Formats: sequence, structure tokens, C-alpha cells
Amino acid sequence: MIEDRYVLDLRSDTVTKPSPAMREAMATADVGDDVLDGDPTLAALQDRVAALLGVEAALWTPTGCMANTIALMWHLERGDRFLAPVGAHVLEAELGTSAWLAGGLPSPLPWSAGPGRPDPQEVITTAGHAGPYFGLRSRLLCLENTHNAAGGAVTPVGEHVALVEAARSAGLRIHLDGARLWHAAVALDVAPSTLVAGVDTVSVCLSKGLGAPMGSVVGGSAEFVSAAWRLRKMLGGGIRQGGVVGAAGLVALDQREALADDHAHAARLADGLREQGWPVSTPDTNIVLVTTAEPGPVVGKLADAGVAAVPFGPGVRFVTHRDVSRADVETVLERTAALPVPA
Repeated sequence: MIEDRYVLDLRSDTVTKPSPAMREAMATADVGDDVLDGDPTLAALQDRVAALLGVEAALWTPTGCMANTIALMWHLERGDRFLAPVGAHVLEAELGTSAWLAGGLPSPLPWSAGPGRPDPQEVITTAGHAGPYFGLRSRLLCLENTHNAAGGAVTPVGEHVALVEAARSAGLRIHLDGARLWHAAVALDVAPSTLVAGVDTVSVCLSKGLGAPMGSVVGGSAEFVSAAWRLRKMLGGGIRQGGVVGAAGLVALDQREALADDHAHAARLADGLREQGWPVSTPDTNIVLVTTAEPGPVVGKLADAGVAAVPFGPGVRFVTHRDVSRADVETVLERTAALPVPA
């Protein structure tokens, strides 16, 4: 077993540590009681994210799960159907809050247009038409960009526009889970607002890739955000001196362009593993998937070699991030070269 100090952690881009500059910003943040008077640093963060996303207003939340839940609680009434791509985070990784708290009935959409991407016509067909009062009512389309379960797959601008148009023609509202939207924008070299155009609500994460210790932001119309304040409090998310973590979020936003390095490192990792014979995906962004029938033993052998990864669907996931350098990637490849090729 490699000693812990030599372990290279590629389990997720949430394992990053706050940089010295981020810690300094947190220590010196201007703060206030956000429940009573508003916190000035959180307010600045929310305004900046709203501007970047091109929405009227935004609200900080402790977690991305809470951000998505708030949006779905606002959009759905009990028994409403919502559509989302197979493997979407709101379907598979949020403990059923879309049904338990928002009251929605999920309807998964196949990846007919590519990894993580439903076909616009399938959105229209699945949504169906208004029937009798006792029939199921389709209310919402949830999109995810990048799509985590599809290996960080990006939805291009043209496909985003087509999905928005299809949803509108079917009478659906639209929520975008943009936990890694920053990655998609960097990969496509477009403004984040371009990938938000036409949606009703959007969530973005500050800890995935950007290095903040916690926090997401949910945005949309001023009417939605006014309701979101109440919903956040209902879910236990009232914040006191939130500027401490809000300051970390502001620094995190300054680090968005560095995501291109993570994407380059993921591409190098995938190329190197492929050269070694590993069955590996070609990443759009910072997630590399290896297909194997026995992910558990593969992850165990990687751990013994000092490389931390996770079982993920029918395989193993590696995620590059700001605390993994190009030299670290080369070290990972040196270690995997000594391991059996996954079957």
C-alpha cells in the first residue's frame, strides 16, 4: 500500500482544498446576518452569478441538491410529471427529493441525441398532450450540462436551443442543473449565459472544479428567487454570516478559465490509459470513464497503487481538478502501467 501522502485523489473535483487566496478572502470577508438583514458578501456573489448566467436574480444555497430541490418545488405540484435524461443527478443522486419533497413523478428520457442528451422530438412525444383531469400532467423538463453520468458530456449550444424550443412547444417549463455548467462553457468557449438561454431556472456549483469548500447558486426570475428564499428556509438553509463562504465563491468564480487545464489533463489521462489498453472514454471535459465489468476490484488495485478513483455505473470514474497537475497525471499513468488492464 502506498503511503497516504502519495495518494493522487481523482475521485471527484469536490476534493479540492481552498487556495491560500481563498482562505484569506474567507478570513477577511464582510459579513452580516443573512436571515435578518442580508449578508453583503453573499449579495455580491449572488449578483455576480446572476449576471454571468443572464438571469434576473440568484440565491446561494449550501448544496446543489438543495438548489435543485428548491427549483423543482417551485415548478411542480404534487403528481406532476417531469422529464430528465437517463442518469440525471436529479433522478439518481439526490435521494428522491424530486418526488419526496417536490412531489414530482420522474420520466427518464433516453440519450437518443448523444451521451447525456435527449432528442427534442422525444421531449415532445413524452410530454404528450393535455388529457382528462385525472390524467398525468407533464410540467417540467430538467436538463443537465455537463451530464455527470455521461462522463461530463457537454450539450452544444444548438442542441440546447432545440431542446428549449421543444419543451416550450410541449408547454413545459425548464430547469437546468448546471452543476458543471462552467466546464461546459469553457469547453465550448462560450459565455455561461449562452447555455442558460431560454430556461426558467438554473443551478450552478461553486465546489465542483472551482475549489470553493461548499455552495451552489440557483437563479431565475425575480419572482422565483423571492419564493426561493422561503423555500431555502423551509429546507433548513437559513444562513447567518454566510459571507465567509460567499467570499470563497467569489474567488472560485475568478478561477473559471483554469478549468481548461483540467480538461487538458483529463484528455491526457484518457489518451495514456488508452495506450495502455484500458477501455476508456474520450472526455468532453474533466471526467474520464473506464468501462469494466468489475469496477470494485479495479478501484481496489488503483488504491493499492496510490490512485483514488470511484466505481461509477458500469465502470470506474477519474475526475481531474485544480489540485491535480500535469505531472500528477503522468504519475498516475506510471502507476496504472503496472496494473492489469481492466476487462
